[in-house]
Amino acid sequence: MGPGPSDINPRVLQAMATPVVGHLDPEFVQIMDDIKVMTQQTFRTSNELTFTVSAPGSAGMETCLVNLLEPADEAVICIHGVFGGRMADIAERCGAKVWRVEAPWGEPIDPSQVKDALEQCSPKLVAIVHAETSTGVLQPLDEISSMTHDAGALLVVDAVTSYCGTELNVDDWGIDAIYSGTQKCLSAPPGLSPVSFSQRAVEALEQRSTKVQSWFLDLSLVKNYWAGAKRAYHHTAPVSAMFALREAYRIVLEEGLEARFLRHRDNHKLLRDGLEQRGFEFLVDEPYRLPMLNAVKLPQGVDDASTRSRLLNEFNIEVGGGLGNFAGKIWRIGLMGESCNPDHIDKLFHALDSILN
Repeated sequence: MGPGPSDINPRVLQAMATPVVGHLDPEFVQIMDDIKVMTQQTFRTSNELTFTVSAPGSAGMETCLVNLLEPADEAVICIHGVFGGRMADIAERCGAKVWRVEAPWGEPIDPSQVKDALEQCSPKLVAIVHAETSTGVLQPLDEISSMTHDAGALLVVDAVTSYCGTELNVDDWGIDAIYSGTQKCLSAPPGLSPVSFSQRAVEALEQRSTKVQSWFLDLSLVKNYWAGAKRAYHHTAPVSAMFALREAYRIVLEEGLEARFLRHRDNHKLLRDGLEQRGFEFLVDEPYRLPMLNAVKLPQGVDDASTRSRLLNEFNIEVGGGLGNFAGKIWRIGLMGESCNPDHIDKLFHALDSILN
């Protein structure tokens, strides 16, 4: 019940134990095609350049930024937690001039701040975190998407924690580049990053005047491994992890995205009511709370480290601690994918009652 990785369905674990085949074997190429289609379905996009990066979500972040940014480009980076700050760091490493739009941790980005930033520069892209894992904030995107495109910029979105757990519509929301991870609401093993790029983003890539900073993440090379009748060797894909990912996608689509979103919302409410009865207070205002990552302030007199240690060692329950200025002050309780069920919540309440009483 931490901020990820989440529990994994036995079907996914069994798929990961499938005997390994070659990364260019016709059977594996078919698996890649299956994964691409299901990634499009779960991102709700028709983007042709949609695939899975053979590395965790942080590599998905880098894939988006290093391909779209060149030296001297301008970028507006929205920061309301750890991962917005990481995007700014990567953008600066690309040689871009970064315009920071910041909100206090635990609050969403104010669209008016983005509007002000867009009036001061000519950015190639605006990057923002949809679900900030460090604070539990769910960021509205519609208004920011509209003003980004009005300014002629691309919208880049971090959906590591929100993907397959709450509403996310790449095409309808005008998202030009998006990345996620497999270890949270998708409930697959960590180590892969689904990504998708709009036609506008592809055109920006094709118009580059410099080489992409990273050879491994260069989309002009990687895309030839994921498309066409004859695949071009690029790297040895993590075959076993891809077997597992395909099965995890099957489970998501069997449940249905809307049903899955509803399950996360309902269990969040169950967790919320029980925690508030026990003296916990939510960090984030209700309209902006993530259902799958619950950031809560500790009741007076409850020690962070020792209580989380007892939860883990005596009850086999993991919850996450706070990051940055929130270290020792909040918990980050995950309800992600396979871990999002009433049984987990009941066990947490029983454990808390035993410890706190």
